[in-house]
Amino acid sequence: MSSAFSGGNRAGVDGGNASSNRPVRTTYLSQAVLNLHRVYEQNRQRLQKKDGAKVPDPIAVPQTKGKPRLLLMGQRRSGKSSISSVVFHKLPPSETLFLESTARIQKDSLNSFMDFQVWDFPGQIDVFDNPNFAFDMDAIFGEIGALIWVIDAQDDYLEAVARLNNTILHLQRGYPHINIEVFIHKVDGLSDDYKLDIQRDVTIRIQDELSDQGVENAPVNFHLTSIYNHSIFEAFSKVIQKLIPRLGQLEAMLTNLCRTCRFEKAYLFDVNTKIYIATDSTPEDMASYEICSDYVDVIIDFTEVYGSWQRSPEWRKRLEGPPWMQPLDDQVACEWAESGMVLSEAQRPIMLREVDRFLALVAIMKEGSYEKMPQINMNVDVVVKGLTEFFEITKPKDSLTPGAGPSAAGSVPT
Repeated sequence: MSSAFSGGNRAGVDGGNASSNRPVRTTYLSQAVLNLHRVYEQNRQRLQKKDGAKVPDPIAVPQTKGKPRLLLMGQRRSGKSSISSVVFHKLPPSETLFLESTARIQKDSLNSFMDFQVWDFPGQIDVFDNPNFAFDMDAIFGEIGALIWVIDAQDDYLEAVARLNNTILHLQRGYPHINIEVFIHKVDGLSDDYKLDIQRDVTIRIQDELSDQGVENAPVNFHLTSIYNHSIFEAFSKVIQKLIPRLGQLEAMLTNLCRTCRFEKAYLFDVNTKIYIATDSTPEDMASYEICSDYVDVIIDFTEVYGSWQRSPEWRKRLEGPPWMQPLDDQVACEWAESGMVLSEAQRPIMLREVDRFLALVAIMKEGSYEKMPQINMNVDVVVKGLTEFFEITKPKDSLTPGAGPSAAGSVPT
């Protein structure tokens, strides 16, 4: 996704001595862009003043030509297909026992807040050491946003770690910008101490091997995951957030909202996958995420039951008649879908506000917040509008002048 923060109100990229038929990209900075930039800079200055340390600028990542891609790799029966089915296709975890082993590359294009692809690679295929077929590395790794390597924590993982080290070494030569996310999977049923011991052992083995090969500071991250709890969604949230351009602006907007409305925690959810793509700057709380995630599930199920049937003209006419006697659109207090509930134990309200058909803002409020709901709704309306403008701004909008042909895309045999 392209970045619009390049300075000035209008910027052009020219090819020097290129002819007039050569494509020219033009980027415009609207007032909304400048406002988002201002909010982000204010948040950076506040954190710098509070912590006394410089807040680094976002890391520049090479732009991709097509959809961002997540690549699932690992040994056979490590749980790659189960992860993809549970997170992106809402398959109940208990039904993953009947999934067949992947025999060919599975490509899924997901229509979400950010169009991206998920490729599930068969565990028996080693793309770097395959004597029977030479893979097109640019077609596979050229547009990857993240490589997710799945390790079965309940099995002997030495061979999986060795293959992962070999993969990292190959990627460091040609694609050093790719984020490598290691999912230490199937940790459900294991004790907390044993989970940490496995994570520590895997981390040391990988870091030692990379250090022996002269590779330092490789972008490798580790996550303990299971499809039977929220840990797999938490891990994917961390992965997806690294693919979002200008994530700092989103976090700054949610942090300002929490400070203004005295929220305990706020999340921006992708409602289709229950992945949160941004949250405020307060320390993350797994329990809060689980509550908000389950709340999103309830609202989605409720909508599928009561919001999917077609309304007849008679139904609308009846609602617009007595005793209301006004158009249905005028009777709706908010043009977005919204919901709220109160946790009976802690007496903390939770509110949900739809941003668009893919995103929802979920916030945990403090006790007694209902007394300030008009002010809270006004602030939330402003943030929802800002979030909508943010995703409109960060969409790739570079247009080519006439005469430019489409770029050729590589293909991978399946």
